[in-house]
Formats: sequence, structure tokens, C-alpha cells
Amino acid sequence: MVKMAANEEKQQGHRPGVYKQKNKGHKHGKHRTKGELEKEHKGRVSVTALTKKQRKEHKRMDRRHKASQLRRNKKDLVLTEKRRLGTRDGPPHLVAVLSLHAGVDAGAVTKLLRGDGAGGVVHQERCVSGVSDSFGLLLPRFKQRFTFISHSTADIHSLLDVAKIADSLVFVLDSAEGWDSYGEYCLSCLFAQGLPSHALVCQGVSDLPVKKRVDSRRALSKIAEIRFPDARLFPLDSEQDATLLLRHLGSQRQRKLGFRSRRSHLLAQTVTFTPNCPAQGTGDGPTGLGTLCVSGYIRGRPLQVDRLVHISGHGDFQLSQIDAPPDPLPLILTPARPAKPVKEGDVDMLDGGDGVAPVRVLMKADPSRRESLLAEAEVDPMDGEQTWPTDTELLEAEEARKNKRVMKVPKGTSDYQAAWILDEDEEKNGDLDEESSEEEDDDDDDMLDEAMDGEDEDINSQEPGSDSASGDEEEEEEEEEVSSTERTGADQRYDEHIDKAAEEEGLKRYREARANVMFPDEVDTPLDMPARTRFQRYRGLKSFRSSPWDPMENLPANYSRIFQFQSFERTRRRILAEAAAEEEGAMVGWYVTLHIVDVPLSVMESVHSGRPLVLVSLLPHEQKMSVMHLLVRRHPSNTEPIKSKEELVFHCGFRRFRACPIFSQHTSADKHKMELFLRPDAPTVVSVYAPITFPPAGVLLFKQKNDGIQDLVATGSLLSCDPRRVTLKRIVLSGHPLKINQRSAVVRYMFFNRDDILWFKPVELRTKWGRRGHIKESLGTHGHMKCVFDNQLPSQDTVLMNLFKRVYPRWTYDPYVPLSLPWVKRAVTVEMHDLDME
Repeated sequence: MVKMAANEEKQQGHRPGVYKQKNKGHKHGKHRTKGELEKEHKGRVSVTALTKKQRKEHKRMDRRHKASQLRRNKKDLVLTEKRRLGTRDGPPHLVAVLSLHAGVDAGAVTKLLRGDGAGGVVHQERCVSGVSDSFGLLLPRFKQRFTFISHSTADIHSLLDVAKIADSLVFVLDSAEGWDSYGEYCLSCLFAQGLPSHALVCQGVSDLPVKKRVDSRRALSKIAEIRFPDARLFPLDSEQDATLLLRHLGSQRQRKLGFRSRRSHLLAQTVTFTPNCPAQGTGDGPTGLGTLCVSGYIRGRPLQVDRLVHISGHGDFQLSQIDAPPDPLPLILTPARPAKPVKEGDVDMLDGGDGVAPVRVLMKADPSRRESLLAEAEVDPMDGEQTWPTDTELLEAEEARKNKRVMKVPKGTSDYQAAWILDEDEEKNGDLDEESSEEEDDDDDDMLDEAMDGEDEDINSQEPGSDSASGDEEEEEEEEEVSSTERTGADQRYDEHIDKAAEEEGLKRYREARANVMFPDEVDTPLDMPARTRFQRYRGLKSFRSSPWDPMENLPANYSRIFQFQSFERTRRRILAEAAAEEEGAMVGWYVTLHIVDVPLSVMESVHSGRPLVLVSLLPHEQKMSVMHLLVRRHPSNTEPIKSKEELVFHCGFRRFRACPIFSQHTSADKHKMELFLRPDAPTVVSVYAPITFPPAGVLLFKQKNDGIQDLVATGSLLSCDPRRVTLKRIVLSGHPLKINQRSAVVRYMFFNRDDILWFKPVELRTKWGRRGHIKESLGTHGHMKCVFDNQLPSQDTVLMNLFKRVYPRWTYDPYVPLSLPWVKRAVTVEMHDLDME
């Protein structure tokens, strides 16, 4: 009993002392547990979000049937487009015959295709206005119709215009060499723009001996595989070969080009010009305008009369009406049935005269719905003005304007009154100050940079000149011994082809490009002016990637003239989807006559000179100006340095124009570094003021030489339209360490006065060896400064400071592009017998 009582006593618990180990609590990520969520919700369940489209799980066979239906629909759509081309329901198959060698004749190819043995019926000669060698061909056997044009390749712009609308291209090759240097140049341009369906043709193989024909064709096929790996080579020496070529052209797969399949386009077959009377015209335009009537087959998409049309090389214009004349190339030659009586008001009929079928007026433009030719936004100089004058101030200004001011100062005039009287020189200076703009400031900065570089080159060129002055006298004696007759021959012929001014300009560009590669963006601090004045438009950035830069800050005056989209990509998708769904207007394959108003006489002169006329219907907003960005790559054939803000010739879709672009890097960041020269080893973004064009579209860049020849510089595609894209120009100021003490160093030659050091003190420094630091204080008054870095500097290191400013393109858009002279390869041939053999 005693033991049981003792066990029943309550045991005392252990109390830990002050030295008890205390473990840390578990870190669960600061989130609520499932239990806490249940307590908070108290059994309530959140509403599940229902999708708009209920996804139903299909069985395996249903998924297979659905996929096969989609494939069948796409296949039927492609076959429908293919069967429509060249048939009764579609436009004639447009074929362009181009020669790629100076020794071949494209006319011989068209002559064979015209022959009766080829199976075709020539129905219309010279069917394309401006092209002498063009004809319409009917093939009753294949139930197809063709339009052939044979255009000279000397004019590269006309060649590219024809390739933009041609359904097929026939390249005529030489049986031995294939194509020459100019043919290679033309192929480079065509491949960059977008090559349609094509066929390769060679003549003269049948003239060779039988044993050499196989080897000749094999060698030519090996040459053609470089550019056309899967193309078939067609010999064309007989009418049977011509029949095989026609069958191949009519049945081959058509290559789809995005920039023309989304727009309605037309090749002018008949062009007439009617000058405007004084009472006609849509506006008070200059004299020489008129109405241009262009007839042709509609291709691509249906054409609407309220849309603007663009004539390649001439500009944008408006339509007044669309007529439907008789088809000049009907596939079925049957007598026309008598026309059914038409209710009054349905279709307007124009009497075509005796023996001519009447012309139907399909549609007329509605002035309230017709798109405007406005390309630039209306600029309001008082827009955003915050100090708007009151009514009383306006009345006082009106009274002051009415009262004439006497400029003569009478006796007794106080100094305060005389101070308000301006001299003529002061007024002129004031006007000049007001007219200066931000673009001029940018140009001044560029001119100062070039002037500073020029001074360095002059100093470098003068140094070796003094050393060589002593050796000139010794060389004079040797030159006297050489007779003048020995200088004739190869040397003089070589010198005749050299332009001395162009050689000096090229040497200067090569030196600038080489200096930019060796010392990228480095500039010298001027000695005759403060650095804070010279570089006042520049600022420093802590990080080029993450530091903010407001894209709407300090915009130039030209930005008030352009248009901007809230979302360019969304607008592009919407407009292209609407264009693909349009089923109104003049349909594809119709032969129509377009009445284009207020067209200058120069368009008709261009047609008379032998150049084809190409029209394209513009999508909405494509006549408005904005900042376009093009992604290009340097063409391998061009090695000359191309500087930023240098005038270039652009081929962008159906447009061609001249402008001075700026170059920048192609990155995914919100800021992009400007490139002074077009880089040969990386893609470059070219920014320019130009009319809006919705991608996809091919881009070609040409540079016009002093002799009139235009060289292909770069090729690429259209990137976007974004005025908010920030392009920053970087300059690098360099200094040299004078004394190094662990992490601190005394740097000189970056600035030359104390005030400049204090001005740029907040900007971070870096070195070529990867050190980072900042300016601590100025030492003395001659530009020495004490800098602190994150590590010790090597003695051979260089201290750098990066400064940035935003740059914009120049407003130099010019739709007029001069004609290019025939391209020649940059090579001078020297005859062997003129060389002196030693």
C-alpha cells in the first residue's frame, strides 16, 4: 500500500535552463498552407473559368478524318488557283523571257514559241504597252492562254518590276558558259526580291557534234546547279522543244510570293493619256496632269475602286472609275451572243462606236469613301503649347500690329526704351536661331566628328612628308633617265579608267571604316571648346540593357509629320485578314480599264521610252509616312564601306525610292546601338522615313556611283514600322593612367579642364581590361583626375567613358529614282602585249 501511494505522486517536469539549444523554425516559403486556405475559404469553392470554345475530346479515327479533311481542303485550294491561271476563268499566264548572257538572243526563243509547229495561235502582237517584243498566245490543245514578254535586262529597275508580276520566268543560258557576270548580278537581285516559278532554256546544243552533246548538257547542268539545284534544263532548238516548254510552263507548280499575293496588281497592256481641262482635276495641282486609262488583267486579289493605286517609280494616285472592255485574248473564239436587256440603272454602257462592242462601267469611285492621298500628318505648331494667350493679350497684339512702329530714336530716349529697338543684324541672328532644329544639331555633331578625324589624318599625312623630302632629289635623277615613250601602253590605259577624286574619297572611307573597327566609337576630346558643350546632347547609362530611356522624350519636329500605330502587328494581321476575305470589286482574271486621275505626263513618257507600266492596289494606310525598319545583310559582291546617313536606293515591295538611312544592331532589347558602317558579318537594321508597307516584302539596297551605275549593296526583308524604336549613338572618351596606386589611379587626356571633370563625374568608367570605376575628384586645373576602380589597373590599360544620344533618320525621302546605267564588273583588262616583261 505504501508503494502504490508513492507511484501515485505526480512527477515534476524538467525546466530547461538559459543555455538550452534553440533550433531555427522551418522556412516554408512564406506561403499559406492548405489548412490555412481551407480555414480562410470556410468551405467556399471558387468559380471555374469556362473557355469560350468547349474542347471536345475526339476519338482517334475522328482526329484522322479531321486532319485528312484539312489536307484535302488545302490541296483543293491550291489546285483551284493553279487551274485558274491561264484558263478561261483566270488571267493569261504571264511569262517573261530573260537572257542571262550577252551572247544569247532572247528574240530567237520567242520566235520559236510563235511558230505554228509549237501548237499555239498568236492572237495579239505587241500586247504589252512599252514592250516591243510581246505577244498573246492561245493553246487550244491545252486550253490555256499565255502572254509572253521579252524585255532587255539592261535596265535593272524595269527587270525587277517585270519579275514582281510575272507568273513564270524563262532564263536563256549560253550553251558553254551558262551566264556571265551581269547575269550573275541580275540573278542576285531576283533571288533577293523573290523568284517566281522559272524554267532554264539553252540554245545551240543541236549544232554540236553528236558525241559532244551529252558532255555539253552535263557541263551546263553542273553550272546551273549552283543557283538552281532542282531545275530542269530545256534545250530549245526545234518546234517540238517549244511545245514541251509550253506544256511545262502551263503545268508547273506556281511559287507563291507573299508581297504580291495579298495585293491586287496589274500589268498595263494598253495605256492612253488625256490631259486635264482647266475645269477638271481634283485639286489645284500643277499643269501637265491628266487622266491615265490603263487596261490589263487583274491578278492577285480583287481590285476596289476606292483604294489607291501605286505606279512603280511614279507614286500613288486615285481611281475615278473601272470599265470592262472586251477581252482581247479570249480562249474560246465564238461569235458573241446577243446581249440580254438590262434593267435601267444596273450597269452603265458607253458606246464604243461602229463595229466596237460597248464598254461597261463596272464601278465609280465614291468621294466620301475614297481613300485620301494624305501622306503626312497635318502639323499644328501650337499643339501642346501651354502658354496660350488670353483674349486681352490677343486684342493688344492686334492693336500693336495695326499701329506702325517708328524705328527712328528721338532725342531724350531713355536707355530702357532704346534697348527694345533691334538692329538688322540682331533680327537676322534671331531668325537663324529660331530656324535651327534638332536635325541640324545632329548634323553639326557629325560634322565636328568628321572634322576632328580629318585633322588627325592631316597630321599623320604631314609627318612622313618631311622625312621623304630629302629623298626626292635623289629620285629626280633616276626619273630623268626614263624616256616618256616607255610610259605609254598598259600604264596609260590603266590610268584612263581611274577617277582620282573617287579614289581619294574611297581611301578616306576605308580609313574611317578601319579606324572604327580598331577603335569602335572612340572620339577625341576637343581642345578648343569645353567637352560639356561639345557633348551636351549625350548622357551616360549605368547599364545599356536595363537603364530606362523614354521613347517619347525630345522627339524631333519631323515626328509630327508621321503616323504611328498603337500596335503595328495587330493592325497588320487585321488588314491582311480583311484583304483575304474581300470578295467585292473587280475580280481576278477580269480585263478592265482603270481611270487614274491627276497623273503627270512623265508616266506616259516613260511608257513611250519602252519601259513597262506596273500598277498595284495599296492596302489601307500604305500611303502614309512613318519610320520603317528593314532587316538586311551585306551582299558578298560589295566590299566598299557604306556609311550611315548615306543616300541609297531602296526596292521595298512594289516601291522604289531614295533616302538616307541609319544603321543599328538587330537585338531583342528596348534600346539598339547605332552602327556607323554597314557591317559585313551580321544582320543590320536599316531605319528610314518611308511610306508604310505591311510585311512580308523583299528589300534591295543599291548605291549609285558617280558614273551612274547602281551597285547592289544589301538584301533583306521588311521588319516593322515602329517610330518608338530607340536607336542610340555611342561615343567613347578615352584616358590614360598616369599613376596607379592599388585601386585608385590618376587619369589624364580624357578632359582638359576642371569644369568638364565635375560635369561628367556621375558617369561610370570602364577599362579595356574589364575594370569598372568612377571619378572621385579633380586634381589641378589641366584635366587630371583621381579615379577609383574595383580592382588594380594594369599599366597598359586604357580608361573609357561611354556616352549616348538618340539619333533619328534624315527626312530625305524621294520617290524619284534615276535610271541606272548598264552594270559592269569592276575590273580593268590589260592586254598582254602591252606588259613589260623583265
